[in-house]
Amino acid sequence: MSEFNDGFLKPGIEKYAINHTSIEMPVLAKLSRATHLRTHVPQMLSGHLQGAFLQMISKMIGPKRILEIGTFTGYSAICLAQGLQPKGKLITLDCNPEMEDFALPYFEEAGLKDKIEMIVGDATGIIETLEGPFDLVFIDADKENYLEYFKLVFPKVVSGGYILADNTLWYGTVLKPNAENDRETAGIVRFNNFVQQFDGVENILLPLRDGITIARKKPGFEG
Repeated sequence: MSEFNDGFLKPGIEKYAINHTSIEMPVLAKLSRATHLRTHVPQMLSGHLQGAFLQMISKMIGPKRILEIGTFTGYSAICLAQGLQPKGKLITLDCNPEMEDFALPYFEEAGLKDKIEMIVGDATGIIETLEGPFDLVFIDADKENYLEYFKLVFPKVVSGGYILADNTLWYGTVLKPNAENDRETAGIVRFNNFVQQFDGVENILLPLRDGITIARKKPGFEG
């Protein structure tokens, strides 16, 4: 029997994993509740298990600068910011201006007001204006543009730096023979295939929640 149910781990397995994961920060638990009460698509939230994973990755890397593409209500930004160096900074991008009013109070409550900068607008245009380098990038926005975001940020990632991408199993639809008929699934498939064949990274696709890809920029890679 598949370990996936509509693209996520079986509830029993996920609950067991959560019960054996460090306790969720109070501000994140509060933000999660608010997201479920006030948004139409709360499943977009990273959630406790994936959030803890993002925290761990960030703390392992100890980044000076992080770029997040896709803020939603700010859960993942707070998680990623936990590993920032003392004078580090996270820039998070979102196309929805309503998310700014939602997320900013939680950034402040988490003590990260001075470490997180949120920019509202079209990510493709904004990325081009941002100065690198970034030690860590997290892509979790519109699936059709994953590959474009990857290509835009790759030159701005430090040698040996990391790009993470969420939802790279996309509820299991990447396995369907007619995947190209759906724009979002097609976008994920294009991204996955490109990263797998791209000489500039070492990569792994983890079946965590809805799939998360980790791509490490090869030191010394030119291009």
